Amino acid sequence: MPPRCSVIFGEEFTGQDMGFHVENSRRLLDAVRGIPSGVRIRPPEAAGRLDLERVHTSRHIRMIEELCGYEGKHYLDMDTFITGESFKLALLAAGSSIAAARLALEGEHSFALVRPPGHHAEPDRAMGFCIFNNAAVAAAWALEQVDRVAIVDWDLHHGNGTQKIFYRSDRVLFCSIHQANLFPWTGWIDEIGEERGKGFNLNAPLPPGAGIGDYALIVSSVFCKAIRHFRPDLVIISAGQDPLADDPKGGMQLVPEDFGVLTTMIQEASGSPLALVLEGGYGPSMGLAVGSILNVLQGTPAPPRDAPVRESTRRISSLLARVVF
Repeated sequence: MPPRCSVIFGEEFTGQDMGFHVENSRRLLDAVRGIPSGVRIRPPEAAGRLDLERVHTSRHIRMIEELCGYEGKHYLDMDTFITGESFKLALLAAGSSIAAARLALEGEHSFALVRPPGHHAEPDRAMGFCIFNNAAVAAAWALEQVDRVAIVDWDLHHGNGTQKIFYRSDRVLFCSIHQANLFPWTGWIDEIGEERGKGFNLNAPLPPGAGIGDYALIVSSVFCKAIRHFRPDLVIISAGQDPLADDPKGGMQLVPEDFGVLTTMIQEASGSPLALVLEGGYGPSMGLAVGSILNVLQGTPAPPRDAPVRESTRRISSLLARVVF
């Protein structure tokens, strides 16, 4: 019998749209079009204020709520905008991420196809299109039920917000693979956590041009081994598909099928259902990548592809292995 698999999505997530802004509803609809048949669509769920306060300051939450009470559209920084719909939409994105975590703990793979994304949002700051940190909110909720959570972030950009939130925690293993020297200009190898969290934060900043050989080496030889050692009760994937070769935001060389390969590796290392939360992804083939991920979650593993690995990636893998093993 194939594993249970669902997507959390609602038309509500097509709101807060400035049209010309790259973080728009079209990118989400592209992702939804990639959902294979047989995947159950579940409705969104809203987070409560307590859910947000596990990772965000009350001042930040209150500021977003109050600003969204004004008419019109407003920029919080050069990239991040809000409208009158944004607070409600951000609550749905965070709550649906919690729902994906809950479903995974109940035995069902679940992918929260939500917007706005979240992994750049810090405890007291919205940035990089992100208002609240959806994956971190879900992880913090899960830590009320279980002992350990792992978060794997394969978005093109480093998940600085998620890292900052859990940087001193030994209950969250954070693993990020991303393009180096790109917004938000964090996520270097020596950022390994502090105090009790030292060694529980792993960053693999890869130069532009990395392909599946590079990604697969880091994920299999570092992240998956760390997951097996850490033995998390839940694995959350911050799933940004902007490392695709046709994505306008970066310079990586993945193709849609490669995300199935990465999902297979992480699922096998975890040994339990995954919770995924949509982050970035702005290119025309994002829907195909989402379809590849969901095909794996429905029970069709994607075998590794023979692909070259750059020497710089081997060096990064070796350096990270010294941190973990």
